[in-house]
Amino acid sequence: MGGFFGIASRDECVLDVFFGTDYHSHLGTSKGGMAAYDREVGMQREIHNIANSPFRTKFENITETMCGTSAIGCISDTDPQPLLIRSKLGVFSICIVGKINNLDKLAEMTFEARGHFDAMTAGKINQTELVASMISMKDSFVEGIRFAQDKIDGTCSILILRDDGSIIAARDKVGRLPVLVGECEDGYGVTFESFALEKVGFRITKNLGPAEIVEITSDGVTQLAEPGEEMKICSFLWSYYGYPTTSYEGKNVEIMRYDNGHIMAREDIRNGFDVDSVDYVGGVPDSGTPHAIGYANESKRPFARAFIKYTPTWSRSFMPTNQKERNKVAKMKQIPVVELIKDKSLLFVDDSIVRGTQLRETVEFLYRNGAKAVHMRSACPPLMYGCPYINFSASKSEMELITRRTIIELEGEEGLKHIDEYSDGRSERGKAMRKAICDKFNFDSLEFQSLEGIYEAIGLEPEKLCTYCWNGKK
Repeated sequence: MGGFFGIASRDECVLDVFFGTDYHSHLGTSKGGMAAYDREVGMQREIHNIANSPFRTKFENITETMCGTSAIGCISDTDPQPLLIRSKLGVFSICIVGKINNLDKLAEMTFEARGHFDAMTAGKINQTELVASMISMKDSFVEGIRFAQDKIDGTCSILILRDDGSIIAARDKVGRLPVLVGECEDGYGVTFESFALEKVGFRITKNLGPAEIVEITSDGVTQLAEPGEEMKICSFLWSYYGYPTTSYEGKNVEIMRYDNGHIMAREDIRNGFDVDSVDYVGGVPDSGTPHAIGYANESKRPFARAFIKYTPTWSRSFMPTNQKERNKVAKMKQIPVVELIKDKSLLFVDDSIVRGTQLRETVEFLYRNGAKAVHMRSACPPLMYGCPYINFSASKSEMELITRRTIIELEGEEGLKHIDEYSDGRSERGKAMRKAICDKFNFDSLEFQSLEGIYEAIGLEPEKLCTYCWNGKK
């Protein structure tokens, strides 16, 4: 997915932007970049590949090569950015967060005006450059941003550093991704993750509304375009993507996860599951852990970490470039605490169940270390649809989803007409799907959080939340 960060200050701010950008490293593993403006030096920019090295290792000497009182940075899961652009709107640096589904169509539309794009490997177009080109087709940044966002099929939040030191921030059309603004005594900043600004001395003062555009300078924040009325912020930000210390729309991620686990345990008890048969409740590390703490607190069963991820060298299992390597790294990272596994009945909460490949290996690992029983809970509803908005999953096909594959095995194509029933654990189809997955993965029981439970845990009105990956509703 990716994230961005920026500051417009009266003092040197490159080091703060370095730290603020680094705090977004959990959102992407492909490219990292920074751009800065200095009155004497002008615009500067650096981009590095971070596929096999953390952002900080590539930029730790950034204050020796870059200076300025305004700067932006980004973590990207796709193309190199931020880019430096010269156009009729002036010289500016730009980075984006989101997903563009109609890239080729938009490129064809802009060829007539521009004539060409710099090609990447295999002739691909950098989508950030495409957005910059679309913006530059209009007579102002606001006009250009509106034009680009209206034409884009998908999601696109935009951050621009201008050659006068001002920053323009634009949230995507329906606010699927967050953009927050903060202030301190020296200036103003913009961020995806709230805590990133707070850690460098800012206090959050504003959540941009959907499609809202603002200009940020060291002296203040000016609204350039009012927000739209429709909001569809991604629910998965709370379930998985968001860092625990951040807040979106006023709801902290860690608190949502505790509440989410609490709700799952409450429903298990209500539906007759014997929680007293469980020796320990644990999270599939790391993002499943807070959901599991909530479950343990509500069920009154002890929380324990029956296995630990070894993360000093491989902090994220999706860092390797291919699935086979990712699976191998995930397996090698799991270090058991045998005393908490052997002859024990264990209940684990995972943030989600996507393909199930790593989860199968986790359960086999637990049984090899002597587990008596393994119950599994997913902290979100069954994933039934591929996300077209934020690159949630690297799945190339919806048939890679374990839920879809199981439905086809049970009922063929006819089953896909009844996805709502399969999502509901109270229906006969829902029970059949859960049993089939249990049989496949050797779970003693399996349940998913309900959509109603997600709504309750987040605490926003359901119509403000994007739940497409669970119910297919845009």
